[in-house]
Amino acid sequence: MKSYLDDYKSKLVTAEKAARFVKNGDRVEYAGFCAKPVDFDIALAKRVNDENFKVTVRGTATVPPIPEVIKADPNQNTFQYTSWYYTALDRILGDRGLCTYNPTNYHEASEMFYSEDYKRFWCDVWISQVAPMDESGYFNFGLANSYTRALAMGARCRIVEINNNFPRCLGGCEEGVHISEIDYVIEGSNSPVFTIPASTEYTPADKKIAELIVEDIRNGDCIQLGIGSLPGAIGELIAESELKDLGIQSELFCDSYTKMYELGKITNDKKRVDRFKSVYTFSFATKDTLDFMHENPSLASCSSGYTNDPSRIRMNDNVISVNNILEVDLFSQVCSETKGVRQISGTGGQLDWVLGAQKSKGGKSFLAFNSTYKDKNGKMHSRIKPMLSPGGVVTVPRTMVQWLVTEYGKVNVKACSIWERSEALISLAHPDFRDELIKNAEEMKIWRPTNKIA
Repeated sequence: MKSYLDDYKSKLVTAEKAARFVKNGDRVEYAGFCAKPVDFDIALAKRVNDENFKVTVRGTATVPPIPEVIKADPNQNTFQYTSWYYTALDRILGDRGLCTYNPTNYHEASEMFYSEDYKRFWCDVWISQVAPMDESGYFNFGLANSYTRALAMGARCRIVEINNNFPRCLGGCEEGVHISEIDYVIEGSNSPVFTIPASTEYTPADKKIAELIVEDIRNGDCIQLGIGSLPGAIGELIAESELKDLGIQSELFCDSYTKMYELGKITNDKKRVDRFKSVYTFSFATKDTLDFMHENPSLASCSSGYTNDPSRIRMNDNVISVNNILEVDLFSQVCSETKGVRQISGTGGQLDWVLGAQKSKGGKSFLAFNSTYKDKNGKMHSRIKPMLSPGGVVTVPRTMVQWLVTEYGKVNVKACSIWERSEALISLAHPDFRDELIKNAEEMKIWRPTNKIA
């Protein structure tokens, strides 16, 4: 077998030297999630005072630590930072004018970065943390497959930063790059991989919403769970249930899946495609889940273009998709990514799964949310509003919304009239807000005098 060590050694550079390959006007792409570079970022930040040097740095779902290019240049005279999906860190940076959002549908990203038609979006320099090179000369993207390979292939300069702590996540498809496809290798400082703390604390509302959804899950269903506390509550209920032979097709591999695996709930035996494999494209999880994912042949890391394409999602029967939302209006327009004009998260793959699950034979799309929230002063507000908050972005249009769930019930508004939708939505609201919502609906002429709320 050919040894790739000579190629490896010939491409080995320091982070400082790699950062010198960035030119004025370049678009530098930091791989997303846990694959954000560390040593290269530090080295690039040191060029903050270079004369005639201005670049754009793009990331996705930025995790701590704060990128050094931002800390070194708070006035953005040299580095402008943008993100394809907001985390809490991106949100804080956005509030301070240090980051802006790039809207896109997740399943389209790979296609965009492979297609000459979208060449204006391609990056000049691509850099990603990766697992150490294997004996076949491949570097694995670990927890951040996403559209990482597509980004790399369109770049003028391709750089990998090795982290010995990175889990190696088996494919799947597009889960890595070969030594022959990259230009430079940095042996990184092996910083700890970002993890989230384990949590088993769920609100009574989360538990009730989870109960309402789990009662619709059947043996052999194919499940997708989004980000947040609700997936954990659902996973707990499934773990305690008699459900079996479940399948996983998801963008996120979350801690709930690990527990479901350990209890024998997941077999993927009933899937029509990717049988016996849990398919996913990225992960934010605890250390235990990261250890579970490392070189696990029952899991398949695939690009987001594969996991999230609605036409591929629908190939499996009985897809159950569960995602969180921020607010919904009485027309059933859903906002899941902004609070007014403030960017909170992103479109991500939510619309992909709403479409794909509904097209799946026997599938259902659930959009779930606590009926209320409290502001910083402790005042309670309804997440069901007459109209979306001014500046609120429509993540899922009313024509595509199917099941909506709060702690007060669940309703299927697909193909309902506006009158029926308003009544259904108000039935999900906290009782303290229902009379006011009825009054709003009457003023908007979307409430019939014969409408009744049980």
